[in-house]
Amino acid sequence: MLYTILIVSIVIVAIVLLLSVVTTSKAYDYKHKVDSLEDNPNREETDFHDESIK
Repeated sequence: MLYTILIVSIVIVAIVLLLSVVTTSKAYDYKHKVDSLEDNPNREETDFHDESIK
């Protein structure tokens, strides 16, 4: 009985570890898509180096 519980526990831990590794690997392979700044309608055209601010 004790060995059955031990084997089942080891199998469950191995499955959880495998799923964690697969999920982390997929997360690192995911390519994020970010809009460029030129296409952003909310971006203000501000010149931060304007001399008239002084």
